[in-house]
Amino acid sequence: MNQIKVVKVLSVIILSIWLGSCKSSIQDYTPKPRGFNRIDLPQHRYQTLPKVYPYSFEYSKEAIIQLDTFKNAEPHWIIIYYPKLNTRIQFTYKKVNNDLGSLQKMMGDAAKLAFNHDKKAYSITDKLLITKSGKKAVIFELEGEVPSPYQFFVTDSTKHYLRGAVYLMTATENDSLKPIIDYMKVDSRHILESLKWQ
Repeated sequence: MNQIKVVKVLSVIILSIWLGSCKSSIQDYTPKPRGFNRIDLPQHRYQTLPKVYPYSFEYSKEAIIQLDTFKNAEPHWIIIYYPKLNTRIQFTYKKVNNDLGSLQKMMGDAAKLAFNHDKKAYSITDKLLITKSGKKAVIFELEGEVPSPYQFFVTDSTKHYLRGAVYLMTATENDSLKPIIDYMKVDSRHILESLKWQ
């Protein structure tokens, strides 16, 4: 009988110690802050686009050139694909042929394509960029859960028009992809700065 009482008393003591230790660890618990996957970005190194297009620029050595296979794709439409980042820049090229009306339509279409994301974007800004060589480009920066956070077009207003759009090929939230988006902005800016019409 005494043995049973001792076991009960010991059980109560052990149980109260265990509950007391659980309570203190629960009170001391702090949740971990939300984190994102680590993204290792390659260095910015460039190579020249082959001279088979009516435009030329330097693009990343981490990227490969693909023909645009979209059913309405026109000649000289290309995609610069970044396999390690699962990201691409889609380029659409059109001849202007001194047609101001046609050029205005192309520029209006570029703005529409950017602002079509207004349901998911919480911010869309457009700005004029003048490159070191004097070329004028319009850049659209979109913030929010959009597949194309960076778009641009550049023209000489008489012969050439080139539009580029950066596409993230993943469903991850754009907040966690910010390093990739910033990386692609740098590459896009380098493309614009090194652009030459053929």
